[in-house]
Amino acid sequence: MFSVRSRSLTLVKEPKDSFLLLCNLRARFVSTDNYDPPFSPLRKPTKPSSEKKKKETKQDQSSELVNKTKIPVISDLPFDFRYSYSETNPEIEPIGFREPKRFSPFGPGRLDRKWTGTSALASPEIDQSQWAEERERVLGEPLTDEEVTELVERYRHNDCSRQINLGKGGVTHNMIDDIHNHWKKAEAVRIKCLGVPTLDMDNICFHLEEKSGGKVVYRHINILVLYRGRNYDPKNRPIIPFMLWKPYPPIYPRLVKNVADGLTFEETREMRNRGLHSPALMKLTRNGVYVNVVGRVREEFETEEIVRLDCTHVGMSDCKRIGVKLKDLVPCVPILFKDEQIILWRGKRRIEEEVVTNIDPEV
Repeated sequence: MFSVRSRSLTLVKEPKDSFLLLCNLRARFVSTDNYDPPFSPLRKPTKPSSEKKKKETKQDQSSELVNKTKIPVISDLPFDFRYSYSETNPEIEPIGFREPKRFSPFGPGRLDRKWTGTSALASPEIDQSQWAEERERVLGEPLTDEEVTELVERYRHNDCSRQINLGKGGVTHNMIDDIHNHWKKAEAVRIKCLGVPTLDMDNICFHLEEKSGGKVVYRHINILVLYRGRNYDPKNRPIIPFMLWKPYPPIYPRLVKNVADGLTFEETREMRNRGLHSPALMKLTRNGVYVNVVGRVREEFETEEIVRLDCTHVGMSDCKRIGVKLKDLVPCVPILFKDEQIILWRGKRRIEEEVVTNIDPEV
């Protein structure tokens, strides 16, 4: 019985042994490169050593640039650094701040100027006359009519790649740096203005020329072309420190008083009710072009005492910005901001001037 069982076991084991022998022989005499069983992982292609060297050089260069940057940054520009140059009035002092003054938007210890909550004041040692002479030298001789037409034809179209969009923030600090970055490879920059700053395009042109040192050679409605100058050298561009974040706006005195100047409480309430029920002079859109708003309001005040502007979907913040600008440009008195409606009163001074002009001097 034992012999039979042993023979049967040997008979069963023989095919397994032969299969293992065949596998061993194949592994010895057949090359492993040609042997590719199913579901085997593919080998990753080896990367050339040149790419590794490039990465190493880039890392070395970036580390050198970080080490070369000097902190704090020293700038010789003769004006105070603000978040917005065209949309803020330095003559109006705020009555409070929404964040401590020690939080500079340029970063802690990154600028040699002290942050006052609204601006980084320039040092009194900087000579402004020297800055004006340097600007005249960079601009050089004025462009001829042929050069202006050729320059404008290249940069005034919508498909221009050298374009900067100017929004409700107006001429911001970082925009000046963007302009100089475009001037590295282009003679001029196309600037498209939208929103509240378009109420006063003269103010935008003034701040662009003063802060960047360029010259506005073309202006059509809300499109500007800013020229860098004949002798501009990108290697000798002014040092403009980068503003890392937008600071919180300070708290200013209230724009609309409970009782308007020159009126009683009842008269003010009656004016507001009349304005809300009067037809709207214009309907303003969000981020629109408001170039002709000031002229239309002035014309309406020649016959009417109260003007209503429909600012639906514009936003209350933009409505108040529009009211502040119209107060100085028209001039007029904003008496109500309600449900995205602006109610303007022409004021008593304007009425008195009209009465004086209507009086016959011979009488």
